[in-house]
Amino acid sequence: MPPVARRGFSVSALRCDVSTKSSSVPTPATNSSASGSGEERNLPTEQRERNDTAVEAHIVSDAPAELHQRTVRIYKPAKTANSSGRAGIAHWRVNFDLIQSSDRWENPLMGWASTADYVHNLNMQFKTKEDAIHFVEKQGWNYFVQEPKSARIRPKNYASNYSYDARKLRIHHTK
Repeated sequence: MPPVARRGFSVSALRCDVSTKSSSVPTPATNSSASGSGEERNLPTEQRERNDTAVEAHIVSDAPAELHQRTVRIYKPAKTANSSGRAGIAHWRVNFDLIQSSDRWENPLMGWASTADYVHNLNMQFKTKEDAIHFVEKQGWNYFVQEPKSARIRPKNYASNYSYDARKLRIHHTK
């Protein structure tokens, strides 16, 4: 029975010698070019190079052809108006634009809006804009980026709360 890969080793980097029964622990495979030169491997750089030279995903995926003709929008969502919190705005999102002829209708029984577009509600989140762009380019999709608009906060003077104004007193209705 061949030895089982233990936690901490990737299966692709293991070399198990089944001819000798003395060792049941797999050993990490070594790169013959790196071990001969005496320098250590830079794994993040190797992984980045391997990902950049990989085959684009749209070539090997089973996605329909009309999906590759769609345009996606990369954006960072704005803060919601009904709360003062900043939850849900840290990530960049990718979603598909609406098709004008997407066969939208109102469900007669419940009154819900329905659509035949199967990617209408597909939302993907990414930590950075660069990650989102890299993913979209890897998929072979057309895209555009909407940069977030920064909120303009006017400086307020605390003393203006108590300043005297000769105009008529303002009345605020609370109910």
